[in-house]
Amino acid sequence: MSTHSAQLLRTRNLRTLALLAALFFLPLLLAFITYYGTPWRPAHHVNHGVLITPPRALPPSPLPQLLPVAASVPAAAPWHGYWSLVYIGAGACSAACRETLYVMRQTRLGLDTDMTRVRRVFLATVPCCDRAYLGAEHADLTVLDAGSPAGQALLAAFPPQGREHTLFIVDPLGNLMMSYDARQNPHGLLLDLKKLLRLSQIG
Repeated sequence: MSTHSAQLLRTRNLRTLALLAALFFLPLLLAFITYYGTPWRPAHHVNHGVLITPPRALPPSPLPQLLPVAASVPAAAPWHGYWSLVYIGAGACSAACRETLYVMRQTRLGLDTDMTRVRRVFLATVPCCDRAYLGAEHADLTVLDAGSPAGQALLAAFPPQGREHTLFIVDPLGNLMMSYDARQNPHGLLLDLKKLLRLSQIG
């Protein structure tokens, strides 16, 4: 092989090595520049609902239990010991209320064996109730009278916007954590709740 041919082969080999090195190191370089040279950061978690930060400790509020009559739920702390899906609305239960309670019920059923770790709580803001509807469609729903002064103090801890379509998650220690618009992504609520139950050591 001539000296010229050997130089051409050596140059071709060096170019090949340089190309392979670029293919390997270029993504690392871009990741380094992106992470340290820009404000972007990868998300540590993906939530489908709206995080309430910091979580709000709900005040102990002794509320009369309206439905179901036979259930034994501690009136002063209905969420302690359980994860809770909470809805706030009028006890007469309009169409928006019924749609949201339906999402709440189906979400809990979707948890399968973990459904016993989750309680559904309806905070009724006016004299209650549509007993025929709630008894037939939501027999295990805990309905509390939130129309009293103690109830108003409790409701003040919840975001006031769009409650007729909103579900809230409360942890077993009584901390308000997340809110969901039940019209937007009911499956996302189920996914987030499954994740919380999987990671939780309480409730």
